[in-house]
Amino acid sequence: MESKKMKHSNDSLPIAVIGAGPVGLAAAANLVERGLQPLILEAGTRVAASMWDWGHVRLFTPWSFLVDPASRRLLEAHSDWQAPKEDYVPYAKDLVTELLDPLAELDVMAPYIKLEHTVVSVSRDGHDRMKGGARNEAPFLLVVDTPAGARRIKVQAVIDASGTWTTPNPLGAGGVLADGERDFQQKVRYGMPDVLGRERSRYQGKRTLVVGSGHSAIGSVLSLAALAEADDATSVTWAVRNTDATTLWGGGAADEIAERGALGTRVHQAVNSGTVTLLTGLSISALRECPGGIEVVDVDGVGHTVVDELVVATGSRPNLDMLRELRLELDVVTEASKALGPLIDPNHHSCGSVPPHGADELKHPETGFYMVGMKSYGRAPTFLMRTGFEQVRSVVAELAGDFEAARRVELTLPTTGVCSTNLAFDEPETPNQGGCCGTTAQAGSCCG
Repeated sequence: MESKKMKHSNDSLPIAVIGAGPVGLAAAANLVERGLQPLILEAGTRVAASMWDWGHVRLFTPWSFLVDPASRRLLEAHSDWQAPKEDYVPYAKDLVTELLDPLAELDVMAPYIKLEHTVVSVSRDGHDRMKGGARNEAPFLLVVDTPAGARRIKVQAVIDASGTWTTPNPLGAGGVLADGERDFQQKVRYGMPDVLGRERSRYQGKRTLVVGSGHSAIGSVLSLAALAEADDATSVTWAVRNTDATTLWGGGAADEIAERGALGTRVHQAVNSGTVTLLTGLSISALRECPGGIEVVDVDGVGHTVVDELVVATGSRPNLDMLRELRLELDVVTEASKALGPLIDPNHHSCGSVPPHGADELKHPETGFYMVGMKSYGRAPTFLMRTGFEQVRSVVAELAGDFEAARRVELTLPTTGVCSTNLAFDEPETPNQGGCCGTTAQAGSCCG
């Protein structure tokens, strides 16, 4: 469809894409297809640097969910790339090596990708947050740390797909650092360590506490449980703030995304067998050194366990410091965009539907700026990659002036509503006792 975009003095400038992960590269692929020039700024030393850090983790969804349509078209048109088997569920490293690396190496993509370019701030050229006037007519100004030193780059629009991986939530209750958390940084690992691979020696023969109740925490618990079964000197403790353990087990076979459902089933078995010690209702306020290791202390000052290592998988949050001089409208709970936040707030949508959304829900008062991908969800733990692909398709259509395409829904999601329920261990005819949506939840639920 012919673009309806009006000519503007900034049109000769590129459109910045912050982050070269799967959603950032999908945004760039859509821009290239539309004849718009991207400038892809990646802080890491390679594309998908954050995903590469957890490349040992198997994804929930098969290849059919993981290939952005625009990326597929570019790969098929400009290379001899062969699509992976659609029903296979890959590891994160497979997604990088079999899709994202070949995409980034295309002649139509590679010239626009700048590695080791860390965006320090995004603002309007000549305008701080307070200055009004014709700020939406001014180009964006990005201050970027590069191997050659700091650079100032002007762009016509910004698609922030920088994710949240590098800004994890702290160990402490209430979203703040626990006392002593900084002091024990050498013993605290955020995210998903490669327990059975390159980091095996760190955890073998040690007492490890995993903190968190999401799928990242469960994956680490299962890896440590496998290590403990092979080595009697290894012990695993799992701490969650929730007092109801049944919410941890997920939907099992009732989850349409089979790999995700299987996680809950397996971790339930590991707890029942005694391989994993589960501590419920534990909110941590401090870490204290003691003769036997590190004592974990709750908000009442009571010590609960002594460990050698801690894995903190309590989620992550967006880096908003780099956006301080922009005028943003953020949901007060999730830190997502104001329109999107209520749709994904886990306080009200712990299951239930997250409808497809795009430019309208992601826009801010700062015209031409969009957060997409995991960062667009703020602190909400509900993201599915295919949702991000739809986001960037819509946003790029909006930037190109194709407003009809920007508002058209081109997304089908699985029915994945079973995420906090004991349904996996009920008989089929037993009503759901602890879940919020049974087996009939709408597409795109919080369980992503």
